[in-house]
Amino acid sequence: MTIETADDNPSLAPDTPAHHALWVAVATPAHSSVSEPLSYLSPVQLVPGTLVRVPLGRREVLGVVWDAPAGSTTTLPEGVRARAITGVLGGITPLNESWRRLTAFTARYYQRALGEVALAALPPQLRDLTPEQMARRIKRKAKADKSADRHADQSANESSAPPSLQLSDEQWQATRQIASEPGPFLLYGSTGSGKTEVYLHSVQQVLAANPQAQALVMVPEINLTPQLEARFLERFAPIYGESAVVSMHSGMTNPQRLKSWLAAHTGEARIVLGTRMAVFASMPGLALIVVDEEHDASYKQQEGARYSARDLAVWRAREQNAKVILGSATPSLESWHASRPPSAQDPQGGRYLRLNMPSRIGAAELPRVRLVDMSQQPRGAVFSPPLLRAITERVERGEQCLVLLNRRGFAPVLHCKDCGWKSDCPHCSAHQVFHKIDRTLRCHHCGFTQRVPHACPSCGNVDISPMGRGTEQLEEQLAALLRNVITPERRAARVARIDADTTKAKGALEEQLAAVHSGEVDVLVGTQMVAKGHDFRRITLVAAVQPDGALFSSDFRAPERLFALLMQAAGRAGRDAHYVAAQGGNPPEMWIQTWHAEHSLYAALRKHDYPRFASEQLQERADAGMPPFAYQALVRADARTQEAAQAFLNAVSEAARERQLPGIEHVFLFPPVPMAVQRVANVERAQMLIESTNRSALQHFLAAWQEVLHAARPEHKAVIRWLVDVDPQAI
Repeated sequence: MTIETADDNPSLAPDTPAHHALWVAVATPAHSSVSEPLSYLSPVQLVPGTLVRVPLGRREVLGVVWDAPAGSTTTLPEGVRARAITGVLGGITPLNESWRRLTAFTARYYQRALGEVALAALPPQLRDLTPEQMARRIKRKAKADKSADRHADQSANESSAPPSLQLSDEQWQATRQIASEPGPFLLYGSTGSGKTEVYLHSVQQVLAANPQAQALVMVPEINLTPQLEARFLERFAPIYGESAVVSMHSGMTNPQRLKSWLAAHTGEARIVLGTRMAVFASMPGLALIVVDEEHDASYKQQEGARYSARDLAVWRAREQNAKVILGSATPSLESWHASRPPSAQDPQGGRYLRLNMPSRIGAAELPRVRLVDMSQQPRGAVFSPPLLRAITERVERGEQCLVLLNRRGFAPVLHCKDCGWKSDCPHCSAHQVFHKIDRTLRCHHCGFTQRVPHACPSCGNVDISPMGRGTEQLEEQLAALLRNVITPERRAARVARIDADTTKAKGALEEQLAAVHSGEVDVLVGTQMVAKGHDFRRITLVAAVQPDGALFSSDFRAPERLFALLMQAAGRAGRDAHYVAAQGGNPPEMWIQTWHAEHSLYAALRKHDYPRFASEQLQERADAGMPPFAYQALVRADARTQEAAQAFLNAVSEAARERQLPGIEHVFLFPPVPMAVQRVANVERAQMLIESTNRSALQHFLAAWQEVLHAARPEHKAVIRWLVDVDPQAI
């Protein structure tokens, strides 16, 4: 039993009959080795899930009353006095058992403290409110709800039934199977096949069948939330009121996040839309979970508890007896393998049910993929002559083009040809990126920024030049190349850029996307943030100018990510068949400039043949013993020196072997190595891979290893921190 002791307030001793012993989950400091709930006293017995304020050290923090750990006892050691809770957040019903099971499983599986996960899953503002502040907020909300209810009643009387949309045969078949089968479902549909309409129809069926039912719909990135929210409001606001649809993502203010969380927790919100954090939303009536673009790496948290929201969605749906739909045009290889149909060699098949939607809605056709062999083009050309002609022709007809380069800034590095100096970051083992628009060098790892030097800091040469290209440079060069191109409106072609640099200001992304949708932009240059999920109706040509880097990466997932990015980008072209026909019927195109035109990845991409690509990749992974045929975890150590980081990992690895920890006979520990970017913000980073063909054995080993990791830290003073990443997405 873990105990929080105190020497203040002797009247709260455990033998005082007026006080009841409680177990409370609190966010304990990282690496404190305190992972179980702490014991406190309360004047009244409180049920698990109740939110309370408790003292922790010299602070007062939010806690969640928890179920007693197995084998625990409320008897405190002699001479130890428990501290009392300081208040209860009244007006909020306790978090139910299914939510507590979800957070407990997350903490257990991803090797984090229970309190850390449970409290991080709650809105930030809720963690700071006192019981008195919460009571005032609940009172104000009750008054607002009465007024809203009266308005909703009037609107409900005036509103009609939901709009009846004609589903395609593929959409109808998918929704029929979702309604009749238990799932989980992998909705494999090409870009533009109408997956969102299947989500809408499935949500509509679930909510209509049960007045308490709720649905959770997740997207990988914040910028996809507004357009999805607009579609859901259009469909469901006339039926259930606008308050029935809420969003949850980190781009919202703290009051907005708390309001949405309370609406979901009380059941007022029937539909919750959000990013990965929404998987922890308290939804007592949860009946359906949708994970759109389920392949996206953004569903894996990269700080703190490194959970996969997609995998937790599947787990939560099973635990809460809800259905789950994973949707993508390029599913993750794990999901594709899990949805394999039964065969003679594999009579069982996968545990997911695969639903196929290969056709685009209406008469829209998938873009024709054209490869440009850059070895046959003029030396140093950024845009090959054939691609430039194709863009020019499209713009002159009034169509839009999308140019994709997944690297922001003007150039990745500045370089001096005389002495070899490069714009390295002084705090990281990475280059500072040149941003021409404000004449700065920025490190995209630690954020260090400085002005561009007038001359080489090493030899004084004034002729320092950029190496490589970023989206800022592409925008500038395209604007120059298209300066004499005239659109049907008799104006010069307009080039715009959307990336993390141009969308920093609040509302900037929405404003820029609106400009694209309205036709104010002829050529859009962007990173992956514009390559997926957006419904650009006038784009008929997409070009990827430098995609080859991922073909030979040391990360075995790099080809999968590249194929998904290019397929998603291609899907932005030719989505509106009526518009394409009105422009003359020229088929949409995807252009790829590459130095490896014969690569098998591009061969599969030309035919939009994801099954072929997936089959080849899965065979390679099976031969190499890689996921999904094996299970992995990474242990990372950050220290003041690379030697100290690796020494810590070597020590804990050796200790694990000496102690013969549970499961170690089924686990292989690789030697520690520096990370790809081994120094960030003057901190050296090393990592060690742990692999097993048995998931259970790996979990047992990691759980037993926690004690070794905590015990070794004090002996390695130079180690700043360590962390465990289960099912890592990048190595």
